[in-house]
Amino acid sequence: MKNIDSYTLRKMWTDFYSQKGHAIISSASLIPENDPTVLFTTAGMHPLVPYLLGAKHPSGNRLADVQKCVRTGDIDEVGDASHCTFFEMLGNWSLGDYFKQEQIRWSYEFLTSDKYLGIDPDRLAVTVFAGDDDCPRDEESAKLWQECGIKKEHIFYLPRSNNWWGPAGVTGPCGPDTEMFFISDAPDCHEGCGPDCDCGKYLEIWNDVFMQYNKTADGKFEPLKQKNVDTGMGLERTLCILQGKKSVYETDIFVPILQKVRSLASKSDEKAERIVADHIRTSVFIIGDERGVTCSNVDQGYILRRLLRRAIRFGKQLELNKGDLSKIALTVIDIYKEIYPELYEGKDKITDEINAEEERFEKTLSSGIKEFEKLVFYQKGDTISGKAAFRLYETYGFPVEMTVELAREHGLKVDVEGFESAYKEHQQKSHAGAEQKFKGGLADHTEAITRLHTATHLMHTALKRVLNDPDANQKGSNITEERLRFDFTFHRALTPEEIAKVEELVNEAIKADVPITCEEMTVDEAKAQGAIGLFTSKYGERVKVYTMGTYSKEICGGPHASRTGELGKFRIIKEQSSGAGVRRIKAVLE
Repeated sequence: MKNIDSYTLRKMWTDFYSQKGHAIISSASLIPENDPTVLFTTAGMHPLVPYLLGAKHPSGNRLADVQKCVRTGDIDEVGDASHCTFFEMLGNWSLGDYFKQEQIRWSYEFLTSDKYLGIDPDRLAVTVFAGDDDCPRDEESAKLWQECGIKKEHIFYLPRSNNWWGPAGVTGPCGPDTEMFFISDAPDCHEGCGPDCDCGKYLEIWNDVFMQYNKTADGKFEPLKQKNVDTGMGLERTLCILQGKKSVYETDIFVPILQKVRSLASKSDEKAERIVADHIRTSVFIIGDERGVTCSNVDQGYILRRLLRRAIRFGKQLELNKGDLSKIALTVIDIYKEIYPELYEGKDKITDEINAEEERFEKTLSSGIKEFEKLVFYQKGDTISGKAAFRLYETYGFPVEMTVELAREHGLKVDVEGFESAYKEHQQKSHAGAEQKFKGGLADHTEAITRLHTATHLMHTALKRVLNDPDANQKGSNITEERLRFDFTFHRALTPEEIAKVEELVNEAIKADVPITCEEMTVDEAKAQGAIGLFTSKYGERVKVYTMGTYSKEICGGPHASRTGELGKFRIIKEQSSGAGVRRIKAVLE
């Protein structure tokens, strides 16, 4: 097995799949476009859902990439050996092209060939779907693995809870998967020790998903129009295995960040150091993303604020000085600047936002800690009430998660449900646990959502014209069947006259009933034609450009109506701030 660094592993991956006829696509934004079900891109397949469901991808039916991902569901576990909130996922896809035979053979080749990872086949184990009443046992995958060279005794049949992927929500593409594990030198913890055991002997390295079903709303599994392959290899975890480390924080990605943390700290605490390193790394990627967000009390901004405030809190345990977090951020940027140049280009924006949030939090943190300690002193019983937790949030800016952590350190619990109830009562809808309301699910392409999605393009162009600002660019979009929500960069509130003019231009385009056409072209060609879009993709990558007469031309991969006249009457129902330098519009079609 080779000791491979992060840069080499990324390049090795893309070179391998390029040689297998795959188009190498660039990472999608961390902020999903037009998907109300998740706050962040959580897996490599997330941006590709329309193509997994049958839409044609402009780069073809064999794709591979290195995708930026954020998951914060296990944020309380950060600081152990393996959990990170940001990670990179190495992925490859077959959109109705090859299936199990090719993918399993390629997986084995990449893992074992001396040209690539060079892992001894005897150190590999695999799992396959054991079958149930809905879908059959995956004997085909087991047979292919054995033909490749995996020992029969290293092939394990596991149930749906282990070897079935998706859908993340109620409906969507899904199918059996096969997972690959590195067998460490740790002894068997018991006679039946295997990949489903958490003892640490079997370390997951890769997952091949064979999407061949679509789960319908009534719980049935129907064959997909096309069979797809979706794979994912976590960069950080794989590096940990290849470099012979016990923790992802000992790999070449994290070592320089932790060295910077330790050089600035006056005290030593491994868990606190790891939390600061992880949270600042993730914050850098969220702020520096093409659709990057700033701190707020809702949605992605809420998660960013939570990450930064946790970093500030644990930084205090290390006795970091004010401004040190932005210095750590510069180290993160330096590590990734060649892979993700947008981070270097946005370094001032990143450090300014971190410093601003530190300043905001400093004003309330000390008082809040004192108030919490007073609360604990007078506390009766083992549970802090939801109303008390809400007072800390409302008065001192304490996220409820921080109150839970502080309470845990004092052997107490928090009535989180009571907190959410108090929050709803105060603000009519809860933003506490913002990530949870988005948990699971995939983008929906119903007729209502398709029409609203189409309207966002018309509104985007109208905003640029009315505000006379070419930099009034989309920063995020969230669409449900009832309304669209659109975030864009602008420095002030819109006037009533400007809002009315935007509505007028959009409705003018709808009334014109022009056809909506789609062309595939390179990013440079789209830019030359004046298309709106994010131009961070690699040179030559092909994209879809949707044109609506003279009213809109935009790069997009989402669903669209066939004519503007299908949309209905457009009306803006709210315009407000969504963070520093970002405005938010909510609109409907009537």
